[in-house]
Amino acid sequence: MTDHVTTHQAEEDARNEDILIYVDGRIVPKREATVSVYDSGFMLGDGVWEGVRLYDGKWAFLDEHMDRLFEAAKAIDLDIGMDRDGVKKALLDTQSANGMTGDAHARLMVTRGVKTRPFQHPNLSRQGPTMVIIMEHSRPKIPRPITLATVPHLRGLPMTQDPKLNSHSKLNCILACIAAQKAGADEALMLDVHGFVNTTNACNFFIVRKGAVWTSTGDYCMNGITRQKVIDLCRANDIPVFERNFSLVDTYGADEAFLTGTFGAQTPVGKIDGRVIGTGQMGPMTERLRGLYKEHVKQCG
Repeated sequence: MTDHVTTHQAEEDARNEDILIYVDGRIVPKREATVSVYDSGFMLGDGVWEGVRLYDGKWAFLDEHMDRLFEAAKAIDLDIGMDRDGVKKALLDTQSANGMTGDAHARLMVTRGVKTRPFQHPNLSRQGPTMVIIMEHSRPKIPRPITLATVPHLRGLPMTQDPKLNSHSKLNCILACIAAQKAGADEALMLDVHGFVNTTNACNFFIVRKGAVWTSTGDYCMNGITRQKVIDLCRANDIPVFERNFSLVDTYGADEAFLTGTFGAQTPVGKIDGRVIGTGQMGPMTERLRGLYKEHVKQCG
């Protein structure tokens, strides 16, 4: 397979050549948006980030994203340098500068900042944090269901690098994605340390069996906000939903499979390890949950 698709594939939009980007309190043209080669994020992947999506003038579930950002920063002992209102203001100022009202995606990144010398110790970052907000016009365009390949790379134990942490250090997931593409798939299906199905390299993973929705226990995957919204919507609409351990055998025999994430919301999966899942197209449960999610976004913002 050469026509690889990604879960973050979007329509081409010429306006993105002229976007303005937030860099440490300044909003500058894309070509001027730079950080130091001594920045701890560039040098070591030392930072945390959030992706947020703009629907009809509102950033969806922004409070939950702020909760996760500040919790992650605390976990790595990183002082963001401003409070929640300050971060929200930076986001809204960048939105206003770009004149965006919908179909936009923002990646908000905070690193430990510029280092005095090019070495690991965090005390070498003495100038305060670096914050960047990249905001693009972005309408998802995923032309067919995603194909997945199971890879040997695991989402590991919290004492190595906690998979719940939305950190800049994504090499494990990148290697998983490369392995999947080498196997002819779009993205990777990753197992947990016990061999149970867990997540993909970029999104949370669900299957549907006999009218019930299954996802992993959540012990070894990103604590996805869209993931939780799907679980909550199932419970609110009398759809059986289980956070449980399940195997590749369970997965291959599923009626449907789909991914969740801030960018694509709910993305259908057509094949896993060369096996067609259900009909190979978006299934009725995935379609129903898409509709419920869209309505929830409209109501809650």
